[in-house]
Amino acid sequence: MALLKFKRKDAPKISSPAVEAFLEGYSIEVMPRTAEKVEDFRALLPEGTRVYIAHIDGTEIDDMVATAARLAKDGFNVMPHLPARSIASQAVLEDWINRYQGEAGIKQALLLGGGIPEPRGDFHSSIQMIETGLFDKYGFERLHVAGHPEGNRDIDPSGGDKMVMEALKWKQGFSERTDAKMAIATQFAFDAKPIIKWVDRLKAEGIEIPVHIGVAGPAKLQTLIKFAIACGVGPSLKVLQKRAMDVTKLVLPYEPTDVVRELAEHKAANPDFGIEAVHFFPLGGIKTNAEWAIENGGASTVPAALS
Repeated sequence: MALLKFKRKDAPKISSPAVEAFLEGYSIEVMPRTAEKVEDFRALLPEGTRVYIAHIDGTEIDDMVATAARLAKDGFNVMPHLPARSIASQAVLEDWINRYQGEAGIKQALLLGGGIPEPRGDFHSSIQMIETGLFDKYGFERLHVAGHPEGNRDIDPSGGDKMVMEALKWKQGFSERTDAKMAIATQFAFDAKPIIKWVDRLKAEGIEIPVHIGVAGPAKLQTLIKFAIACGVGPSLKVLQKRAMDVTKLVLPYEPTDVVRELAEHKAANPDFGIEAVHFFPLGGIKTNAEWAIENGGASTVPAALS
């Protein structure tokens, strides 16, 4: 097993007690096709890391379940995506849940509307999947749902957030009347200010589900801009566009230095702030993201193979 060397002399470090506390217990996202390229996740990620498995439309359920089983066997906390609009029927949903539980021992999932414009079958929202009762039937203990600090035009084409907030209030009610553990896993953004404003808004609306805030990992600037546009990232995209106009920074990889530092310092100063954990989107690669976390996150980010 080849272990990584995690020191890069040219990389700016932001490690501090606040940042280390903020990055502790971070999660990360993989896809079956990217997971296949990773020889050993234990050489990259801390023991017990929550690893989301993104279900891109068209991915075979066999590949999803096999990836989940592999990661679970390696001791990771596996959370597959269940995209409502890509699921053909309630019977298919039950089959998927049953397979995750029976073949990989999975008892948690991230429930999403999904990234296709028209539903393929019975579902168009995560609420509809919850209402089937299937997660309770198969003993799922944790359900995460999506959040969008800068809005979601798939839910509300007007760009407002009234419908989004109503959906989150329903999920808050569900979390109160059941024993399911819940969290809101958010889309990534590049500016801490709208994130802070959005998390404060949740609290004002009576939504107390913990937030796992999405952060884009280190990547080439062009790659990030492409994904940000495709994923509907809002006003904070200007952070990247401004960077792209600076020729001295254009060729340098983006790192989430500023947004992580600002959020970490805000949480340290406001202990009741609703962000519970960081969720990384490794758009520049899992290895690159893991290196950045280790360089800045302290002892809690040491890979399982080294601990």
